[in-house]
Amino acid sequence: MTSTHKIATVSYAELQDAFDFVSAAAPLEHNAYLALDSGKIYWFSDLVDTGEEDLPEDLENAGRYLPIPHKNDFNLGRELVLSFVDQALPDDYSTVAAYFHKRGAYGHFKDLLQTRKQLEHWYRYEEAAVKQALHEWCAENGVKLAPAA
Repeated sequence: MTSTHKIATVSYAELQDAFDFVSAAAPLEHNAYLALDSGKIYWFSDLVDTGEEDLPEDLENAGRYLPIPHKNDFNLGRELVLSFVDQALPDDYSTVAAYFHKRGAYGHFKDLLQTRKQLEHWYRYEEAAVKQALHEWCAENGVKLAPAA
């Protein structure tokens, strides 16, 4: 007997919310899975109560559920910051690179962006990179994005 599942369809907003949730903590601390048959996203965390009683028992079945990636899976952490700085603030590159050798790197980075009046530019740059990565992830995994309302 062959198994066929329909291709999951999910809204970009729901997918981005799940991605943001997964990426808000260290890898594997917050998790989300996309049900391939229904497009429903299941969320859970080792750190906060997310109503885990509603989780399917076979959530880690790769044939039925797809884990939502963490930003590190797409190099959207330090690498993205340094790419942005290289383009937008090249004179600050070594300063920003040094931030990532200590705790609080993002806080220092955002303080610098505020001082340089580049914070909104960074947010647009980051949003575009996330959107591209999630669209590529959907295409690679056979996930359809629902048309925007």
